[in-house]
This record gives sequence, C-alpha cells and structure tokens, in this order.
Amino acid sequence: MELARLIYGATRSFPADERFGLTDHLRRAAVSIPSNIAEGKGRLNTGELIQFLAIARGSALEVQTQLELAMMMDFGQQTELEIAQACAVGVQKILNASITTLRAKLSARRSR
Repeated sequence: MELARLIYGATRSFPADERFGLTDHLRRAAVSIPSNIAEGKGRLNTGELIQFLAIARGSALEVQTQLELAMMMDFGQQTELEIAQACAVGVQKILNASITTLRAKLSARRSR
C-alpha cells in the first residue's frame, strides 16, 4: 500500500499530457500489487496464493520499469521517483521471498 501511496504522490507533478499515459499506467500497476496480494490471500489454497503473488511481482517489476522511464524523461520530482523505486525493489524482494517460502511448503506437503 505504501508503494501505491508513493506512486500517487510522485505522479501528481507529471506533465498533464501524461495523465492517460505513464501516470495512469504507473498508478494502475501500483494499485494492482496490494490488490493481487489481497485476492490471493482470499483464495482457498496455497497454489492460488502463489499465482496471485506472482502476478503482484510482475506488477512490481512493471512499476520499476515505468519509474525508470519517468526518470529518463525527467517527469516529476527525481527524489520522489527514487524513493518510490527503492520501495518497489523492497516490495519485489518481499514477494520473491514469500513465493519461494510458499513453494517450498507446498512441495514439502506434496512429498509426504
């Protein structure tokens, strides 16, 4: 949720003609991360949770790529974009660790 908040703040100062471009894409990708985590947690089995965490991870990578583009294009405040980028990297690491842990638990259950 923190990443989405940071993205909304950072994109407020993007050029107006980017409102339906990079601004919209960044915001949607950032919101989809916690949304997919929540949907995955609501599912009834670990396999589905892993699938939704993987989708969230993809969105985190999308956010990172789009933030790099925004920095290259000199959109917004560089400091805000860098903070959001660091948060996105942190989110990706958490998702990677969660997926790895859940896959190991699932594999252990199946091998019993």
